[in-house]
Amino acid sequence: MSVPAPDLAAIRAAAVRIKPWARVTPLLHWDALDAELGATLLFKPEQLQRSGAFKFRGACNAVFSLDEAQARRGVVTHSSGNHGGALARAAQLRGIPANVVVPEGATQAKLEAIVACGARITRCAPTQAAREEAAEALRQRTGATLVHPYTDPAVMAGQGTVALELLEQSGGVDTLLVPVGGGGLASGCAIAGHGINPRLRLFAAEPAGAADALASLRAGHHVTDIRPDTICDGLRATIGEVNFDCLRQHQVEVLAVDDNETLAAMRRVARELKQVIEPSSATVVAALLRHRQRFAGQRVGVVLSGGNVDLAAWAALVAG
Repeated sequence: MSVPAPDLAAIRAAAVRIKPWARVTPLLHWDALDAELGATLLFKPEQLQRSGAFKFRGACNAVFSLDEAQARRGVVTHSSGNHGGALARAAQLRGIPANVVVPEGATQAKLEAIVACGARITRCAPTQAAREEAAEALRQRTGATLVHPYTDPAVMAGQGTVALELLEQSGGVDTLLVPVGGGGLASGCAIAGHGINPRLRLFAAEPAGAADALASLRAGHHVTDIRPDTICDGLRATIGEVNFDCLRQHQVEVLAVDDNETLAAMRRVARELKQVIEPSSATVVAALLRHRQRFAGQRVGVVLSGGNVDLAAWAALVAG
């Protein structure tokens, strides 16, 4: 069943709803990269967000949008980690139960964050179908509300608040660049960005090993048969149909980057910007470097999506 995308009014309402709980993350400057690319880059570090990723915005909006009867039955979702942790934290804040279906192979740090917030974890095979089937079974058994990680309109609206904040803090940009996996962030930011500035150029960075959004835009229809093979665990999900429709409607250009470029970008962020980010987040920096001609002379808002990574694994990757 198709769901409607939120509009700018819904994103503005989400910003008001989550204000008591979500952090207003700052903008960071990277002068050396500005000089290298011939652009002005304004980084939005959502690794500093509550639960360590932008996902808290959407989860918080979804949880606090529920009426009391719905809330008492709790929430359920499937997630490779960040959305699950965010939903668990939002549910904990409202005092309601949460169930999270997590595929095998999820990052240990993300699992620990889910458990620390009191949510129940159910493991499943690492496929989209297995995730959705397990989540639906839990929903039917518990009566909980399914909060989909990226196709839920309340989640999309919450993610769009990233763009609202960035545009307000920056005084406006020419271009906005975000990562894309399932598409909740990319679609929410596209709606918010074009709602405020219809001339805003929109880009999304995607791992070449999980480039279903790029394939969908090239084909002109929703492509769902790509098997992900990327280190970017947060971007392995197949883009949602409503999210793909938003990207197409708002003419978002998807830029593919390979894992080696992403890891090199993660190392540069650690070394020069002094920030711990996960590989999924580093795709935007890899895209800036690989596709630099797209951004020269531009004032660019760049969303760093999160920093939930096992520190030992991160240290090994950065040292690599």
